[in-house]
Amino acid sequence: MKHFLDIHQTDPADLRSIINDAAAMKAERIGRPRGAPDDDQPLKDHMVALIFEKPSTRTRVSFDVGVRQMGGQTMVLSGADMQLGHGETIADTARVLSRYVDLIMIRTFEEATLLEMAEYASVPVINGLTNRTHPCQIMADIMTFEEHSGPIKGKKVVWSGDGNNVFASFAHAAKSFDFELVFTGPPTLDPESALDGLYTTERDPNKAVEGADLVVTDTWVSMHDPQSARERRHNQLRGYQVNDALMAKAKPDALFMHCLPAHRDDEVTSSVMDGPRSVIFDEAENRLHAQKSIMRWCLDK
Repeated sequence: MKHFLDIHQTDPADLRSIINDAAAMKAERIGRPRGAPDDDQPLKDHMVALIFEKPSTRTRVSFDVGVRQMGGQTMVLSGADMQLGHGETIADTARVLSRYVDLIMIRTFEEATLLEMAEYASVPVINGLTNRTHPCQIMADIMTFEEHSGPIKGKKVVWSGDGNNVFASFAHAAKSFDFELVFTGPPTLDPESALDGLYTTERDPNKAVEGADLVVTDTWVSMHDPQSARERRHNQLRGYQVNDALMAKAKPDALFMHCLPAHRDDEVTSSVMDGPRSVIFDEAENRLHAQKSIMRWCLDK
C-alpha cells in the first residue's frame, strides 16, 4: 500500500519521480481547456473520496479537477457529513470507505486522524493537510521553484514567520531534496523540536535572507484563532513581514512564495505579492499537477 502521508516518509527517489512526472503532465496540457481530459486516463472507472474536516479552496478544487482530468470521479465529504471519530471510529470509517472507493484524500486537524485512517484503510491515503504538516503543498512548491530557477538542490530557502505545518513539510523537503533551509521568526513561534537539525535559525530577517534563492511566508493567523490570539501573533510577527526592503536583501533573482490564502499587507505586502519575483499563482496552479502525480504514484499508474 503506497500512502502519501509526509515527505520524509516517502523515498527521495520517489519524490523526484513525482515532481518530474508532474512537470511532464503539465507540459502535455498546454493550450487545452481546463475541463479537457488527459490523453492518458489512469483513473478511469476509479472513485476518489475527498474528505474535508477543514475548509479548503485550493486543495478541494485541485484534487477534484485533477481526478476528473484523469478520468475518475470524486465524492466530496465534509467533517459534518462524516463526524469523524465522533460516532463511528476512524478505523471503521476507513474500513467502510475502502469498500466504496479506490483512493482517499483527507484534510484534517489532528495527525492521529490521518495516521489511523491510513492504518486501517485498504486503499491509498493522501495527506491533504494536518495541523502538523502539508506535504502536497511543498511538492507543488518544489515543482514551481524548479520551473523558474532550475534544480533546488544546494539552494537557500528562507522561511519568514511562524514555524507552522507548512514549514514542517519544508523542513522534511530540505533533507529529501538537499537544499538549505533557514527559519527566521520569533522564539515563541519556533518550529517543533522534532524538526531540529533540518534547518538553521537566524532571528534577524535581514540577515536571514542574504543570499536567498527563495523567500517564503504564510498567513500569521488561522481562521480558527480567536481575536486575542490574532492580536498576539501580529505583535510577535510584525518584524517578519516580507516587503520590498526585505526582498532587496535576497539574491536579485530570488523568488517569493506563499501557499495562500494571504492576508495582504500583513505577512507580505501587495507590492511583493504582485511583483516580478512572486510566483504565487504558478505555485497555486501546480497543486493540481503535483497532486495528479501523487495520485498516480499511489495507485502505481
